[in-house]
Amino acid sequence: MRAVDLSPISANDQTGRPFDLFLIFVGANIVATTLQVGASVPAALDLWMALGVIVVGALGGAGLVAALAPIGTRLGTPSIVAARAALGTSGARALAVILFTTNFAWIALNNVIAASLVVKLTHVGSQGLWAAALGLTATLIVLGGPRLAALVDRVAVPLLLLSGVVFTIACVWTPWPTRPAAAAPTADLVRGLDIVAGYQISWLLMFADYPRFVRSARAASVAAFLGLALTSLWFMPLGLVAAAAAGSSDPGAMVIAVGLGGWGAVLLTLATLTTNFVNIYMSALALKSLRPVSSDATIVWIIGGVGAVLSLLSNRWIEQFANFMLLLAGVLVPVGGVLLARFFVLRKTVRVPDLYDIHGPYAANRGWSIPGTTAWIVGVLVYYASQTIGGTLTSLVAAVVTYVWLARSSGQVTSAA
Repeated sequence: MRAVDLSPISANDQTGRPFDLFLIFVGANIVATTLQVGASVPAALDLWMALGVIVVGALGGAGLVAALAPIGTRLGTPSIVAARAALGTSGARALAVILFTTNFAWIALNNVIAASLVVKLTHVGSQGLWAAALGLTATLIVLGGPRLAALVDRVAVPLLLLSGVVFTIACVWTPWPTRPAAAAPTADLVRGLDIVAGYQISWLLMFADYPRFVRSARAASVAAFLGLALTSLWFMPLGLVAAAAAGSSDPGAMVIAVGLGGWGAVLLTLATLTTNFVNIYMSALALKSLRPVSSDATIVWIIGGVGAVLSLLSNRWIEQFANFMLLLAGVLVPVGGVLLARFFVLRKTVRVPDLYDIHGPYAANRGWSIPGTTAWIVGVLVYYASQTIGGTLTSLVAAVVTYVWLARSSGQVTSAA
């Protein structure tokens, strides 16, 4: 199978094991950025309220991604192609551009965290050298295709789990943080929920890319949910404790504060590898949908290379992490609502060949689905307008209601959307 393949797969090719899909989501989510989410929960929340925010946000965000996984198994197409049924071909292209550009930030962020920590703990090499090496390794894995990624995860994920156990023990022996006992402002509570849920939903556009290789829709959904939920419920609290112990959200300071030396470097280096080849693969599919004539190798090398270069620019990727999460969630949460409305509320049949037909029904109105695009825009506006009461749920509901109403009123429930 090619490294970057947009074409649909048949039921005979759906030979992926649900356990391998679980490992891919685990490998993607056992990463320094998951620790960073726990570190980004507002300090005004007391310990138990902060943990409650993590539980609710992590389960809710993982549930949305898992709910969409059956789309991949049923259609056999990547996410960016499946999205054409809800957004139109031009709408899906706009989504591809967003996915392509924001994944550079993810790749750079992961490289910065891992490279700076390894250098700080080992005093071997330079940050730039480690960032380049990690970027090169992830790129080579993506070139090997999804099956190579699954094989690597079978080795890397157990090591990550072992490293995670060591990290957990270190945090247990660390004096637990003293957080405010007074009632926290509502704004801090809803901001924390939006950050945690938004981080989980940042994996939303992975809903079909890997699940499409699994034959059972139910198994794919369960694998995606457990892979995201279990790792978040484990690692986010560790980030919360480590950041409080360090008095800083800097990953290096957090690891040092809990007395974790070489194991911290192992954890974050492996985590960067497993999550970045997922990011590169998703970006490669997005770029392939924009420029189908580009060769797979060229696309993968461009993405891996640019991500590595950006990681050399600044440590501000870490400083702006929470704001980046809210920005990304504001764009992706409504997309989740549109997809839920299109595939699970209206339940209208999708002909896979139509998704690839440049003159087909999804290319109407210059490729923009009026219900889909309008619901997306409304959802984004609602997300940012409702920050004081929580943007995630309000945005999701607004996108679903808007799409269903417009689709039904325009008669698109019984014709191509």
